Amino acid sequence: MSLERVNPTELSPPTGFSHAVTATGSRLVFLAGQTALDPDGKPVPGTLPEQFERALTNLLAALSAAGGTPADLARVTVYATDVADYRVHAPELGRIWRRLAGREYPAMAVIGAVRLWDEECLVELDGVAVLQ
Repeated sequence: MSLERVNPTELSPPTGFSHAVTATGSRLVFLAGQTALDPDGKPVPGTLPEQFERALTNLLAALSAAGGTPADLARVTVYATDVADYRVHAPELGRIWRRLAGREYPAMAVIGAVRLWDEECLVELDGVAVLQ
Protein backbone atom coordinates (compact mmCIF):
# COMPACT_ATOMS: atom_id res chain seq x y z
CA MET A 1 0.00 0.00 0.00
CA SER A 2 1.20 3.47 -0.70
CA LEU A 3 -0.24 6.92 -0.32
CA GLU A 4 1.35 9.84 -2.08
CA ARG A 5 0.56 13.35 -0.88
CA VAL A 6 0.35 15.76 -3.83
CA ASN A 7 0.74 19.49 -3.15
CA PRO A 8 1.28 21.41 -6.40
CA THR A 9 3.35 24.58 -6.14
CA GLU A 10 0.74 26.52 -8.11
CA LEU A 11 -1.75 26.07 -5.22
CA SER A 12 -1.53 27.81 -1.86
CA PRO A 13 0.70 25.97 0.63
CA PRO A 14 -1.41 23.45 2.56
CA THR A 15 -1.56 23.81 6.32
CA GLY A 16 -2.75 20.68 8.09
CA PHE A 17 -4.00 18.93 4.95
CA SER A 18 -2.87 17.72 1.53
CA HIS A 19 -4.39 19.05 -1.70
CA ALA A 20 -4.58 15.55 -3.16
CA VAL A 21 -3.68 12.02 -2.14
CA THR A 22 -3.13 9.16 -4.57
CA ALA A 23 -3.61 5.68 -3.17
CA THR A 24 -2.47 2.25 -4.23
CA GLY A 25 -3.58 -0.66 -2.12
CA SER A 26 -5.89 -3.59 -1.91
CA ARG A 27 -8.34 -2.64 0.81
CA LEU A 28 -10.45 0.47 1.37
CA VAL A 29 -11.78 1.30 4.83
CA PHE A 30 -14.72 3.71 4.98
CA LEU A 31 -14.88 5.26 8.43
CA ALA A 32 -18.26 6.38 9.76
CA GLY A 33 -18.64 9.80 11.29
CA GLN A 34 -17.26 9.95 14.80
CA THR A 35 -18.17 12.54 17.41
CA ALA A 36 -17.21 13.06 21.05
CA LEU A 37 -19.10 10.02 22.33
CA ASP A 38 -17.81 8.00 25.27
CA PRO A 39 -17.85 4.16 25.21
CA ASP A 40 -21.43 4.24 26.57
CA GLY A 41 -22.59 6.36 23.62
CA LYS A 42 -23.00 9.52 25.67
CA PRO A 43 -21.66 12.85 24.38
CA VAL A 44 -18.64 14.09 26.30
CA PRO A 45 -19.16 17.77 27.13
CA GLY A 46 -16.35 20.20 26.47
CA THR A 47 -14.84 22.80 24.23
CA LEU A 48 -14.36 22.33 20.51
CA PRO A 49 -10.71 21.23 20.98
CA GLU A 50 -11.73 18.72 23.67
CA GLN A 51 -14.49 17.32 21.50
CA PHE A 52 -12.21 17.29 18.43
CA GLU A 53 -9.66 15.23 20.36
CA ARG A 54 -12.31 12.72 21.43
CA ALA A 55 -13.81 12.50 17.92
CA LEU A 56 -10.36 11.97 16.37
CA THR A 57 -9.52 9.38 19.03
CA ASN A 58 -12.76 7.56 18.17
CA LEU A 59 -12.03 7.74 14.42
CA LEU A 60 -8.53 6.35 14.94
CA ALA A 61 -9.89 3.57 17.19
CA ALA A 62 -12.26 2.48 14.40
CA LEU A 63 -9.38 2.64 11.91
CA SER A 64 -7.12 0.59 14.19
CA ALA A 65 -9.84 -2.03 14.69
CA ALA A 66 -9.99 -2.36 10.88
CA GLY A 67 -6.22 -2.91 10.78
CA GLY A 68 -5.12 0.58 9.81
CA THR A 69 -2.95 3.38 11.15
CA PRO A 70 -3.26 7.16 10.86
CA ALA A 71 -0.75 7.09 7.98
CA ASP A 72 -3.31 5.05 5.98
CA LEU A 73 -5.86 7.89 5.97
CA ALA A 74 -6.41 9.17 2.44
CA ARG A 75 -9.40 11.44 3.14
CA VAL A 76 -10.98 13.02 6.24
CA THR A 77 -14.00 15.29 6.32
CA VAL A 78 -14.64 17.47 9.37
CA TYR A 79 -18.17 18.68 10.06
CA ALA A 80 -18.25 21.64 12.44
CA THR A 81 -21.30 23.35 13.90
CA ASP A 82 -19.35 26.63 14.09
CA VAL A 83 -16.74 27.05 11.36
CA ALA A 84 -15.64 30.43 12.75
CA ASP A 85 -14.88 28.78 16.10
CA TYR A 86 -13.06 25.99 14.25
CA ARG A 87 -10.85 28.58 12.53
CA VAL A 88 -10.10 30.29 15.86
CA HIS A 89 -9.00 26.95 17.34
CA ALA A 90 -7.21 25.71 14.20
CA PRO A 91 -3.67 25.95 15.67
CA GLU A 92 -4.70 23.91 18.73
CA LEU A 93 -6.62 21.42 16.58
CA GLY A 94 -3.50 21.02 14.44
CA ARG A 95 -1.43 20.21 17.53
CA ILE A 96 -4.02 17.62 18.59
CA TRP A 97 -3.96 16.10 15.08
CA ARG A 98 -0.15 15.88 15.02
CA ARG A 99 -0.03 14.32 18.52
CA LEU A 100 -2.61 11.65 17.67
CA ALA A 101 -2.25 11.12 13.92
CA GLY A 102 1.19 12.46 12.95
CA ARG A 103 2.24 14.71 10.10
CA GLU A 104 1.12 12.64 7.10
CA TYR A 105 -1.97 14.66 6.30
CA PRO A 106 -4.86 13.26 4.26
CA ALA A 107 -6.91 15.27 1.82
CA MET A 108 -9.30 17.17 4.09
CA ALA A 109 -12.31 19.46 4.09
CA VAL A 110 -14.14 21.32 6.83
CA ILE A 111 -17.88 21.59 6.27
CA GLY A 112 -20.24 23.78 8.29
CA ALA A 113 -23.19 21.83 9.71
CA VAL A 114 -26.29 23.34 11.28
CA ARG A 115 -26.25 20.56 13.87
CA LEU A 116 -25.00 17.03 14.31
CA TRP A 117 -26.93 13.90 15.23
CA ASP A 118 -26.07 14.38 18.91
CA GLU A 119 -26.99 18.02 19.54
CA GLU A 120 -24.32 18.44 22.24
CA CYS A 121 -21.55 17.55 19.78
CA LEU A 122 -19.65 20.37 18.08
CA VAL A 123 -17.60 18.37 15.56
CA GLU A 124 -17.72 15.11 13.62
CA LEU A 125 -15.02 13.41 11.55
CA ASP A 126 -15.33 10.70 8.91
CA GLY A 127 -12.77 9.32 6.52
CA VAL A 128 -11.43 6.84 4.01
CA ALA A 129 -8.26 4.82 4.50
CA VAL A 130 -6.34 2.59 2.09
CA LEU A 131 -4.71 -0.53 3.53
CA GLN A 132 -2.40 -3.15 2.04
